[in-house]
Amino acid sequence: MRSSLSYLRWPVIVTLLGILLAGWLGYRFTGAAAGAVSFLMIALVLAVLEISLSFDNAIVNANKLKEMTPKWQRRFLTWGILIAVFGMRVIFPLLIVVIAAHVGPLAAIRLAATDPQEYSRLINEAHLPIAAFGGAFLMLVALSFFFDQSKKVDWIGKIERALRRCGSVRGMEVGFVLVLILLFVWLLPFEEEHVFMFSAMWGIVTFLGVDALGHVLDRWGQAQDAARGTAQVGLGGFLYLEVLDASFSFDGVIGAFALTQNLFLIAIGLGIGAMYVRSMTVMLVERGTLAEFRYLEHGAFWSILILSILMFGQTMWHLPEVVTGLLGAVFIATAFVNSVMWNRRHKGGAHH
Repeated sequence: MRSSLSYLRWPVIVTLLGILLAGWLGYRFTGAAAGAVSFLMIALVLAVLEISLSFDNAIVNANKLKEMTPKWQRRFLTWGILIAVFGMRVIFPLLIVVIAAHVGPLAAIRLAATDPQEYSRLINEAHLPIAAFGGAFLMLVALSFFFDQSKKVDWIGKIERALRRCGSVRGMEVGFVLVLILLFVWLLPFEEEHVFMFSAMWGIVTFLGVDALGHVLDRWGQAQDAARGTAQVGLGGFLYLEVLDASFSFDGVIGAFALTQNLFLIAIGLGIGAMYVRSMTVMLVERGTLAEFRYLEHGAFWSILILSILMFGQTMWHLPEVVTGLLGAVFIATAFVNSVMWNRRHKGGAHH
């Protein structure tokens, strides 16, 4: 059996390359060592966020991969990585910029590489709709986790139990976000409120669409399994996993805009994270085991919730990216430590 460390070879190589590239980018864009260090830190926080958000993704992937033929397993772990890293983590953020700033894709790439000042101005103009859309989408991602009636484990006990009770009212999370949107519309200047409300509404609609698609694919996957019995799946399973991966990575990509608006930095940070998630998936498939960190997912969702509120706040006040990044990292790190302590208390048990 392969050692645990052997699974980390490629992710570590990609991490080192990514760190060098992020540092170089920081220096290239700011012309100062402090800028290089700042870019490096943001890339690492993005990678940690991506890994934390994708723990459940790795579990779903592993369960589905077990049923696939070895040929399609290999394809998913090679082509799949390219689609996941370049499709969702490079092209998708680019599309956000293209739609929000009304420029062509090539023009957006050229601007980001050759004229950061103009690119930055375009992004700043597009910041209000991006923050409104992303804030609404992310808030629903986090609230649907905390409002979930079937959630058994609580990390921040009293608050999470209260939120779960709210979840017994149907559509409560959407209502909660709508109330916050109305509050910000009331607070924002007249010329900005229409753009904010329109973008935030699209955030809600997109979340509900992705959620519905996830349910349809889940049901389709279960129906396929029932029809085939124990038969292995190929292309169907591959497509299912790719769409599932896209809907999982959506929150990470949107969240990345709260940390930095630099397109290349988003791609580097999320790309590093995506490599670890794929390695984790391979390990789960090959070993058939899962070392669960009980509260890590909770930490990730708390950081998403804080991030979404800060994104709404950014439409009115300037909040440094380091603050949003550090707050998220603190929640995730604390949850990780608490999980390790819980595992030790329960003799390293991996079961809930």
